[in-house]
Amino acid sequence: MGNSPGTSVEELQACESHQWYRKFMTECPSGVLTYYEFKQFFGLRNLSEASNAYVLTMFSTFDMNGDGYIDFMEYVAALSLVLKGGVQQKLRWYFKLYDVDRSGYIDQEELLQIIKSIRAINGTTSEISAENFANMVFEKIDVDGDGELSYDEFMEGIQKDEMLLTTLTESLDLTHIVSKIQEELRANT
Repeated sequence: MGNSPGTSVEELQACESHQWYRKFMTECPSGVLTYYEFKQFFGLRNLSEASNAYVLTMFSTFDMNGDGYIDFMEYVAALSLVLKGGVQQKLRWYFKLYDVDRSGYIDQEELLQIIKSIRAINGTTSEISAENFANMVFEKIDVDGDGELSYDEFMEGIQKDEMLLTTLTESLDLTHIVSKIQEELRANT
């Protein structure tokens, strides 16, 4: 979720807030973004069941008040997290995103499904299979060996392992979405 060339915090801050609001209101005339509109907004079509579940989980994490909609302030907060959130903030969000069943723990199946979904949505492949990556994560950071990652295990384990931190950060890099929004804003001004 780091910055990519051409997309910086300064550019986000330099962009007039009324332009962001206008973009949001153009795409969401009701003033809120529904799950369906969220998928349309980001061009997510023809998703597998697992990928659709992942996108729904992502939508839910951005819907901070849990009302089933993303309003403009939640939208801005999500963009802020993507562009300038610190490692701790992003890892908290990742944990919430990966804990699909909201049990307070991430099990290996949840992690595996998220990894597969992210790869499918991003259209990326990797030298290591999703199964092997999920196994590696658990081998490295499931310190008590119970088959579940607690919040503390996840936070501490990911931060101690540079390769895992880099891989997670790159796999959830949403700056291309922000770039797309900025391009549309520039085209409409």
